[in-house]
Amino acid sequence: MKKHPNQIIFPDPSNANPEGFLAYGGNLEPETLIQAYTQGIFPWYDDSSPIMWWSPDPRMILFPKEMKISNSLKHTLNSGKYKCSFDHSFKEVISQCARVSRAGQKGTWITSEMQKAYLKLHKMGLAHSVETWKNDQLIGGLYGISLGSAFFGESMFHHMPDASKVALYYLNEHIKKWDFDFIDAQTPTSHLKSMGAKEISRDKFLNLLGKSMKKPTKTRSWA
Repeated sequence: MKKHPNQIIFPDPSNANPEGFLAYGGNLEPETLIQAYTQGIFPWYDDSSPIMWWSPDPRMILFPKEMKISNSLKHTLNSGKYKCSFDHSFKEVISQCARVSRAGQKGTWITSEMQKAYLKLHKMGLAHSVETWKNDQLIGGLYGISLGSAFFGESMFHHMPDASKVALYYLNEHIKKWDFDFIDAQTPTSHLKSMGAKEISRDKFLNLLGKSMKKPTKTRSWA
């Protein structure tokens, strides 16, 4: 990655290797992260490696109007046992996402450096969280970046069944009202596929992204 005095210049995403790895180095300053996301690039690394930048092909995205709601999730939503909020506990959500253990993964990619970086974006009105509560206890949630008419999902967690799915449902309903184009889920998971997310080529994703970035960003709290 080339670095100019006041600017990080990323390689063309099409130069990423088959796994999606594109470059390493740079920094996590807000300007760098904004530039990366608008080009379809995101950071993913751990404490034992330098900052690593990715642009996978294919890319998993969810179109708001294509979300699928299973009967069990419908039952959970209709039961009223969970409540959701926006931007109420961003710091706690990202901390919980970092602590949740995941199959086949040692440690976390949401390093303390990453948490500080996304907290800066949150204070700028660009990073947002959705919290799921039961009896005033935080039991699930997600966070991500909003730029243009795209939401870049970063991570989610749950401590009770369907808690993260409920958060995703309310996020989807929220951005659907604002006519967002898609939620970027980055890499495929069975969890997201079951809710209607699909894989598209990187070229198609970048084309959609370019159109989305021409629309204004809602730089304020979603609470």
